[in-house]
Formats: sequence, structure tokens, C-alpha cells
Amino acid sequence: MDIEAYFERIGYQKSTNKLDLQTLTEILQHQIRAIPFENLNIHCGKPMELSLEATFHHIVKKKRGGWCLQVNHLLYWALTMIGFEVTMLGGCVYSPPTCKYSNTMIHLLLQVTISGKKYVVDSAFPFSCQMWEPLELTSGKDQPQVPAIFHLTEGNGIWYLGQTKRQEFVPNQEFIDSNFLEKNKHRKIYSFTLEPRTIEDFQNVSAYYQKSPTSVMTNTSLCSLHTQEGVHGLVGTILIHKKFNYKDNVDLVEFKTLKEEEIEEVLKRVFGIRLETKLVPKCGNWLFTI
Repeated sequence: MDIEAYFERIGYQKSTNKLDLQTLTEILQHQIRAIPFENLNIHCGKPMELSLEATFHHIVKKKRGGWCLQVNHLLYWALTMIGFEVTMLGGCVYSPPTCKYSNTMIHLLLQVTISGKKYVVDSAFPFSCQMWEPLELTSGKDQPQVPAIFHLTEGNGIWYLGQTKRQEFVPNQEFIDSNFLEKNKHRKIYSFTLEPRTIEDFQNVSAYYQKSPTSVMTNTSLCSLHTQEGVHGLVGTILIHKKFNYKDNVDLVEFKTLKEEEIEEVLKRVFGIRLETKLVPKCGNWLFTI
């Protein structure tokens, strides 16, 4: 595995060798704009492998994306390779339909320490819940970013990530399932602890989410990729584009239903993905909001 190949994959030309917040931010932003969050292998009859070697080949060599167990694992490796102090963490994702966090740890995220100061770094959460900058590990502080205002709160050793989002203008909202849209201005995203984890801690989670008929990952094919001004998403056959702050404190959200024969071209053009086997798009149990 070659760090230069990773930098080429995310389009990052090293402007500095400093292990500082600016470098960390630049790498995070390059990754979320080059590597999609996606689970399409599940819906192409192929496994989502966890080993670092398989992840590197899949994302860097084959120019695909992945879910958090792959994408943040790759980021962990890259940051460690260049000298950052990085710790894997595990989180429980909030489900808007049930109004509660998952009972088990299902999300992999990172903690990066720079000169004694700790930051939360995550390159693998779909749609506008994705941070664009590392978050200071500070409780109760609003941290404004382009997608939304993020905030972390801590209680009894558990940290909670949430955000305050802008209003949304949806021109064709009447044709879209309301579950796609967050109904509240304040959105809960996930909880986590600071207990160090390894990729092996997620083996059972990976197996469950690829095989269980009740898993959101087996019920829904999804893809999400950020741009300089917003985010593109594909959920089943529904193509979504969200432009952040397209006018004063309002996000523009546009939906388009694709024909199945259009999906392959859209994946190539919008997300840079070329599939080797046929995708069977699905939109079943929906956990994430736009």
C-alpha cells in the first residue's frame, strides 16, 4: 500500500508537511469530495471487506467508495502513515424513525490529537450530516461549518454529536417521501465514547449489516459524495442534490427519480463509480435523512 497512491486518489497535493489542523482539514475535505460513502457492493452481490489491504484495493485502486468501516479505516491508515496521532472510536447512530440511538456500536470514527488538543474526524457519514472540518472535542460549543452548525455534548462519559441545520427549500417536495427530510431544526447524529477500538471490533457489525434482512444496508442502496458547494446522493433510484446556503440561511434540495437504465451513467458522471456487476437498487428501511 502506497500513501502517494492514496494522495493521488483524493487529489491531494501536499502543500505542507506540518502535522497541524490545516493539513488534517485539507486531507479530510479532499477525501469526502473524492471518495463516496456507498454500500453498492451489497446490492451487486459482492462483499464489503474489512481488511485494510482489501479496502485500499477497493477504494484506491478500483476508485470506489465504501461505508464507514472502510472509508474511515483508510483515513486512519493514511493519517497514521504521515505521522498524526490517531485513535479509532466506535459510535451508536441515531435513528429518526425510532427516536433512539442504536443499541450497539455500528459506526467507526476517529480521534486525532494535535499538540495535546483532541479532534473528532469522520469522513464517512452520508449527506449533510457529514462534517467538512475536524471538530474540537469540546462539550457544549457550537462549531459552525458549511453544511450546518455542529455541536458535541458530553454526559457520563458518552459524547453526542448533533447539528443545527438551515431551512430547506424543496421545489418538488410533494413527490418525495417525507422520511428523506429531517423534520427538526436540531438533528441528532450519533453518540460515542473515547474507548479506543480496532477494526476487529467491527467484524460482527459488518457481517450483520451485510446479511440481515432487517439491516438498513441490505434494504437500501445508497451513495453520497460531497462537492465544493453541497452534496449529491443516490438512494435506490432517487437522485438527490443539496446545495448548502444557496440563499440566506436556506439550503436547496432537489430530487429526481431515475429509470434503472439511467443509474449506471449517473454513477459514473456524478460519483465517479464504475460497477463491475449489475446493481439492484433498493430503497427500503430508511435511517438517514438528507
